Amino acid sequence: MNLPIYKFIDLTSGEIRDYPISRTLFERYLGGKILAGKLLMDLQPEGLPRFHPDNALIINTGPAGGTGAPSSGRFNMTFKNVLTGGIASSNCGGTFGVSLKAAGIDGLIITGKAKKLSYIEILDGGVSIKDASAYAGMDTEEIQSRFDKHWGKLVIGPAGESLVWYACAISGERVAGRCGAGAVMGSKNLKALTAYGTKRPEIYDPDGFTAYVRKWTAFLKNHPMTGSALPTYGTAGLVSSANASGALPTRNFKEGRFEKSRDISGESLADKRLTRNGGCVSCPIRCERRVKLNGREIKGPEYETVGLFGSNLGSGDMDRIIEINYYADIWGMDTITLAGTIAFALELQEKGMADFGLDIGGKEAIIEVLRKVGRREGIFTELANGTKWLSEKYGGKDFAIHSKGLELASYEPRQSVGMGLGYATSNRGGCHLNGGYLALIESVGVVSVDRRHPSSKAELTIMFQNMMESVSGAGFCLFTAQAVIPAIFFKLGPNHAVTRAVNKILGSAGFALRPIWWLLPGLLPFNTMFLLPHAEVVKLITGMPMTSGKLIQIGERGYNTERLFNLREGLTGADDSLPARLTNTSQENDPEGKPVPLSRMLPLYYKVRGWDSEGRPTPKKLKQLRIESGAGV
Repeated sequence: MNLPIYKFIDLTSGEIRDYPISRTLFERYLGGKILAGKLLMDLQPEGLPRFHPDNALIINTGPAGGTGAPSSGRFNMTFKNVLTGGIASSNCGGTFGVSLKAAGIDGLIITGKAKKLSYIEILDGGVSIKDASAYAGMDTEEIQSRFDKHWGKLVIGPAGESLVWYACAISGERVAGRCGAGAVMGSKNLKALTAYGTKRPEIYDPDGFTAYVRKWTAFLKNHPMTGSALPTYGTAGLVSSANASGALPTRNFKEGRFEKSRDISGESLADKRLTRNGGCVSCPIRCERRVKLNGREIKGPEYETVGLFGSNLGSGDMDRIIEINYYADIWGMDTITLAGTIAFALELQEKGMADFGLDIGGKEAIIEVLRKVGRREGIFTELANGTKWLSEKYGGKDFAIHSKGLELASYEPRQSVGMGLGYATSNRGGCHLNGGYLALIESVGVVSVDRRHPSSKAELTIMFQNMMESVSGAGFCLFTAQAVIPAIFFKLGPNHAVTRAVNKILGSAGFALRPIWWLLPGLLPFNTMFLLPHAEVVKLITGMPMTSGKLIQIGERGYNTERLFNLREGLTGADDSLPARLTNTSQENDPEGKPVPLSRMLPLYYKVRGWDSEGRPTPKKLKQLRIESGAGV
């Protein structure tokens, strides 16, 4: 078994050295965000302010990275969350991760602060720190154009240099968007990283790997979700289903249905603006939208951007959303937090609680707002701190739409209560992915468990959270896990008797699911294309005896480790919360969109997770998962 290769880089002193990863650490934490969470827990000094030089930034891949396995061109960034003070992980599909692997490196641990603006250059395993003064103020397109076109790049724009709390990092046109990755880089005077190499990852069983990857690729291409829906309409295809179920955030989450939803739907995007499909490295799904702006082909917006800059701001202008998405990317800002902050600031203005002079009626007006936020100009420097900060200064906490300080993604939890539970318990804050994405089987999928009822939602949320952690840690795109919904249900449709029966079974399956997390490896001592093909691929790459049950338990171990980091940094069970608009009031214009019953779901969630009544992992759970303190375990 080949152990991953990590480099430790101290920007303050200029020291660059190997950082050994033990076999035990690799076997228990694998890679990606799971291993990075463990490393951050061990290496990060406790209680540091958000931009302290001693904060660590970990950029790493999973074991599948760079191998050519389906949708395995991902890399991860883990650090102290700028918006929440807890843990952050941000995943990206750009070329940097594949290039880092080709350079013979699996991960970087970066600490300190460079004396002047710098970039890190990685060439065939050699690492050096270089002067980036000439690149100061450049947007993410311009600076990437200054480096060799064959290199993988990871850069920040003006927002990162200005320490906008939700600044992102960009690789190609793909974004490590959430939690302030770009601001952390900016705080370290780190403008960019580049990587190039000619190495190929070693594979334990190359023949078995090639055969299995061929079979899995065909499976993904033939599945209705990954082979048809996502390639045809992209993630924006979810707009119509979310609107139909009342889960499309509208006007700062006051409502869940938007009268102009057709104008911002994936169908509209495909019919009127799509030039072709694109995708990340080694991805057979090809869900990326390619559109034109001012005669030039660019990346189109994803569902989150469409929903939050569309319906949640009361806009049905798809062309405006395309332009906003482009400028947010080149200036380097997370569209989810940016849109959520603007929606909250607009409502503060409407209620006379603050006046930011916001006028977003036309394309030019809102683009100018983005520019000023990204450069922290005038009063717009306050919008650069996010929704939670604004609510603490101006009030309005009841309608400040965030959890733990991170703005919610584009799924209205009053019509997707399991997603609401996921938002509240997500380690990085109001995230649909780290939250388990239960919306997939509540409000936007063909299988639809009662989206308004709390029954089984604690158990299902935990199952989805752990599975998604494991897929990410192994180095795969989470969209590959959507094929876990059997293809037969797409053929039968949501109203078929069989589909409805399965919905009822899932809705009452909580009791049967509760003991799984204590017995998991023994219950799933096998691998199958219909559950987690990722486990078999990891086994073929590493030679590690990996099963679906073991892989999911690694995900559970990662989730609990991240929870321990949050508890250490001062977040508690009291922070597993949602704003009062979502927990105390029904949706406007839809009385069926009743408050999220979070207080009913949360105690059971803690119990099933093996946490105490205050949301702390118990000694019994930590022992079962073999979570121990100390670097190099």
